[in-house]
Amino acid sequence: MQIKFLGATETVTGSKYLVRSGSATILVDCGLFQGFKLLRLRNWASLPIDPASIDAVILTHAHLDHSGYLPLLIKKGFRGKVFCTQATFDLCKILLPDSGYLQEEEANFANFRRFSKHDPALPLYTQADAEYALGFFEPIPFHAAFPVAGDLTATFLLAGHILGAAIVVLKDPKTTITFSGDLGRPEDLMMLPPEHVAKTDYLVIESTYGNRSHDPTDPAVLLGKVIRDTCRHGGVVVIPSFAVGRTQTLLYYMHLLKSSGEIPMHVPVFLNSPMARDVTEIYHEHLKEQRLTFSQCESMVHAATIINTVDESKALNERHGPMVIIAASGMASGGRVLHHLARFAPDSRNTILFAGFQAGGTRGAAMLEGADSIKIHGQYVPVRAKVAHIDNLSAHADREELVGWMSGFESPPKMTYITHGEPDAANGLKTRIQDQLKWQCHIPEYCESINLG
Repeated sequence: MQIKFLGATETVTGSKYLVRSGSATILVDCGLFQGFKLLRLRNWASLPIDPASIDAVILTHAHLDHSGYLPLLIKKGFRGKVFCTQATFDLCKILLPDSGYLQEEEANFANFRRFSKHDPALPLYTQADAEYALGFFEPIPFHAAFPVAGDLTATFLLAGHILGAAIVVLKDPKTTITFSGDLGRPEDLMMLPPEHVAKTDYLVIESTYGNRSHDPTDPAVLLGKVIRDTCRHGGVVVIPSFAVGRTQTLLYYMHLLKSSGEIPMHVPVFLNSPMARDVTEIYHEHLKEQRLTFSQCESMVHAATIINTVDESKALNERHGPMVIIAASGMASGGRVLHHLARFAPDSRNTILFAGFQAGGTRGAAMLEGADSIKIHGQYVPVRAKVAHIDNLSAHADREELVGWMSGFESPPKMTYITHGEPDAANGLKTRIQDQLKWQCHIPEYCESINLG
C-alpha cells in the first residue's frame, strides 16, 4: 500500500489522500483548498494523476474542504464510484450544487464589476457540473464493510463532527490504514461521540485544534453575552457560519437562550441561507446519528426566520438593530454574509461574531487578527464593528480530546500521520502524542509519497 498526500498538509483545507494498493488507485476525500491565494490556486492546477485512472473516491464527510473538488474531478474524467454514508450524500446533494452556483454567481459579479484579473472570470465548476457529479455517489451504511476497488475494502465508523461524518478504516490483505476524517467532540451538544478503533497499522489524524484546548465555559453563556451587549446598543450581530453543523448548533442555542430568557424574545434572529435551511431539515431524517430528539429538531428549525430570496436578503441590510443575522460562509470566504459584512462592519455598534476555526488567508482570520478593513467584491470595507470569537462552539476535537480518542487503541500504529492542521497545530499535536502516548509520528509535506510496509 502507498499513500500520497495531495492536500490538508500545513493547512486545514483541500483534503485529498491518494492510496494505491495492487491494481487499485483511490482517493480518500476530494476537497477544495480555501484561504490563502497560494492554496486556492491549487484548485486550478492539474492533479499529479489522471482523474480517469482513479478507481473510486471515499468521502469522510460533506464539508467542501473534503468533498468540494469532486465535480471538477468528474469534469476532468473520473468515472468511478463515490462512497460515503447516507447522510453525507444527503448533505452533498445540497452543498455541491450550491458551491457550483456560488462560483458562477461570483464569476458573473466579477465580470459585471470588472474587478477580476481574468477576462472573463470563470467558475471552477458550475451548478450543472455538481448536479451531474451526484450520479456517481453510492451511499454505504455505518459499520458495513464494503469493497472499494481491487483488494481494498473499507468500513465507516461514527466520527461525530457533523451528520454522516465517518472514520474510514481501509484494508488490503496485508495492511490497515485508518483515516480519522474530522473528529467530533465527546460531549458535543448535538452529535454523538466518535467511535473508538481498536487496532490499525497506520493512522491519518486531523490536527485542526492540535495545539489548543477549547474554553470550558458553556458556549451559551458567551453567545448570550455577545448578543445582549450588542442589542443593548441597538446593534446587529452578524455571525458568519458554516451551513452544515455550525448553523444548526447556533440555531439550537438560539432556541435555548430565548427559552431561558438569556436573550430577549423580541430580538429577531434571521437565517440568511436557504442551503442551511435545507440542511437543518435533514436532521429530522438522521436521528440515530445525533443526540437531539424529533421535537428538539423542530425547535431548532423554528429558532430563526428564514431568508430565502435575494430581495429578502437585500432587505435585511435596510433593517436596523437589534437583530441577529446568521449567514454563510463560516470563514467569510463567500456567500451572502459578504453583503452583510459590507453593510454592518463599518458601524461600531455592531458585532461580527465568528463561531469556529478561521483558516489563514480568509477574511475571518484577518478580522480576528485586527484588520481595520477587508476586501469584498473588489472594494475595501472598513471594520469598525467589534469582532468577537467563540471557539468552543467548534465541532472539532481539541488536543486533549484527540489524544483521548487515540488512547482507545489497543496498541500503537506503526506510524501516525498528522494532517489537516496549520503548522503550529500539527506540530503541537505531534509533540503531545510523542510525549503522552510515545507513538511514532510524521507530518507529511504536500505531495509527499510514502510506502506503507
